[in-house]
Amino acid sequence: MCEKGSQCYKKFQEWESNEEIQIFRDYLRIPSVHPDVNYDACVDFLKRQAASLDLPVQVIEVNPGKPIVIISWEGADPSAKSIILNSHMDVVPVYAERWSHPPFAAHMTTEGRIYARGAQDMKCVGMQFLGAIRALRREGVVLKRTLHATFVPDEEIGGKLGMKEFVHQEGFRRLNCGFAIDEGIAGPGEEFPLFYGERSVWHVLFHISGTPGHGSLLLKGTAGEKARYVIDKLMDMRAREVKKMEDNPELTIGDVTTVNITMMSGGVQSNVVPPELMVCFDVRVAVDVKHLELENQLLDWCREAGGGIELEYDQKSPYVKPTTLDGSNPYWVAFKDSLDELGLKVKPQIFPGGTDSRYIRGVGIPAIGFSPMNNTPVLLHDHDEFLDADVYLKGIDIYKKIIANVANA
Repeated sequence: MCEKGSQCYKKFQEWESNEEIQIFRDYLRIPSVHPDVNYDACVDFLKRQAASLDLPVQVIEVNPGKPIVIISWEGADPSAKSIILNSHMDVVPVYAERWSHPPFAAHMTTEGRIYARGAQDMKCVGMQFLGAIRALRREGVVLKRTLHATFVPDEEIGGKLGMKEFVHQEGFRRLNCGFAIDEGIAGPGEEFPLFYGERSVWHVLFHISGTPGHGSLLLKGTAGEKARYVIDKLMDMRAREVKKMEDNPELTIGDVTTVNITMMSGGVQSNVVPPELMVCFDVRVAVDVKHLELENQLLDWCREAGGGIELEYDQKSPYVKPTTLDGSNPYWVAFKDSLDELGLKVKPQIFPGGTDSRYIRGVGIPAIGFSPMNNTPVLLHDHDEFLDADVYLKGIDIYKKIIANVANA
C-alpha cells in the first residue's frame, strides 16, 4: 500500500495530474462496446481533441452510424505522400463481474495500473498518436509529410462497414497515403512485437448431406460418415502445423496456418440419422500458402468423403502481400532508424489475428502494426485488461521519434 507522503504516492499523484494520462482515461471511460456501438461520444471527444491541438477534423460516414474521424496535420510539402496513424474506436464486450474494477471506469491503482476495456486494444495507441503530435507541435517541429490520425469503427467485428469499404472510396484516396502505422500487441518481455503482414481469415462452413434414416441401421453415405472424413483431414492438417511449431522454436503462431472447429450443428432427434450436418472451421491461412491450392484441397476432400457437401465461406479474405522490411521501403528504413536510435529490441512477425492494416495493405500501401508496450502481459480481449501509466507515457515518446522520422522520410 502507498501511504500519503510516501515516494510511491508522490508518483501516483504525478500520474493523476499528467495531462496525457487524463486524456487517455477520459477516452477509456467512453463505453464504445459491442454489440450495437454508438460512436457519438467518441466522435465528440475526438473533435474536442482536434480543437485542443488546433487541427482540422473531418467525420466521414461510409455507412450510417459508422463514422470515421480524421484529424490532420498538414506537412511542409502537402503534395508528398502522407502518413496514416490508424486506430479503432470500438472495443469487445466485457463480463463486468469478472473484473477487479469496473471496465469503463479507467481506475488507476497506486502502482499506476490503468484498468479498462481498450487499455491495450487499442484506445491507448490512438491517444499515444495524439500525445506524440501534441509534443511535436509544442516543440515547433515542422514535418515534411502530412499526418492523418484516423479513428475507425467496427474493427473488432471485421471492419466490413468501416475501413474495408473506406479504402476504396474517394475520401480515402484524397488522403494521399504512402504509409500507415496501426496496432500491434503487447510484449511480455523486453522485445516489442512488430507486425508487417497478416494471415488470411477463412471461415469455412461445410454443409454435409447424407442418407437419413433410423438410428438402429448401418446406412451407407450418412452425413456423419462424411463429416468424420472432412474433420479428420482438417485436423490432420492442424496437427502438421502444430508439429511445424514444435520443430522450429523460431516460428510464431502467425507463421503457420491455424485450423479450428468453431461450430457444429444438425440433427432432429436422438434416434434419427440426420439428412444434413454442418461443421464450421476457422482457418487462418499462412502467407506462404497458395489460396487456390488450399481451396482445391478442400474440394477434393469433399469429393473423397462421398460428395453431397456444399462449401460456404462466411469470410474469405484474399491474399495480401506483406509489407517489405528492407532498404527498398524508405518508410521502414526511417521506422527502423527510430528504433535503433532509441535502443529498442523488436521482433518482426506476422500478426496472429486480423486488423484494419490488411485493408490498407490490400490497396498497395505499406503498413506496420506496432503498439509500444513491452514488459506488459498480453490482455487484449481478456478480463482485467490494463496498461501501466509509465508504459503508456514511454509509448508516446517512442511514437514521437517514429512519427517524426517517418514523416520526414
